Amino acid sequence: MDDYGLKDEFPLGDGTVETSADVGCPYCGETTTISVDPGGGTSQQYIEDCEICWNPWQVTVRFDHGVATVEVAALDA
Repeated sequence: MDDYGLKDEFPLGDGTVETSADVGCPYCGETTTISVDPGGGTSQQYIEDCEICWNPWQVTVRFDHGVATVEVAALDA
């Protein structure tokens, strides 16, 4: 059975991986919870809109042993 490389990405983990993160919008300042996908790899970058003010963010996600570090930045138009 193919494990999609997850054993390599999370070698010492207990099998739990974060799938959400609280972030503060760089535009309106409101805190919201976003979903993160560990299946997308250990380092990810994508665009997502704020659920409050609908402005776009640049989202950067890094996974280290199942722990997600998430940063959001204003997307310069």
